[in-house]
Amino acid sequence: MSYVTEIPAAPAEIVIDHFSKRLSVETDCWDVFASMEKGEQDFVLLHVVGSPAVFAKRHLPGAIHLRHVDMTAERMRAWPQDTLFVVYCAGPHCNGADRAALNLARLGCRVKIMIGGMTGWADEGFAFATA
Repeated sequence: MSYVTEIPAAPAEIVIDHFSKRLSVETDCWDVFASMEKGEQDFVLLHVVGSPAVFAKRHLPGAIHLRHVDMTAERMRAWPQDTLFVVYCAGPHCNGADRAALNLARLGCRVKIMIGGMTGWADEGFAFATA
């Protein structure tokens, strides 16, 4: 018996539940890119960390700079209540997207994190935008 099989794999219904829940709160760089490329961007992409100057130097195309600390009920009323926000930060070493997702959820907004952040975007070879 290996380390892999020492603990038996879960039944299909547990696996389905687990990954359905996980995918309900996250997306990845490829899915964001592909949606944008196909003209199917049905979400608002938020760059949630750093200064306006850092955002101007490099960000994802079409992203809006809105730091997680600046997310308020008043600010979020700029979008319809059913808007889906996709938040990203610098990458796996940054928890800004987690903080943003938590803030947005507390405000009653729909939100997903783009796992990988800017590091993942770069790893995929996708282009960045500048101001």
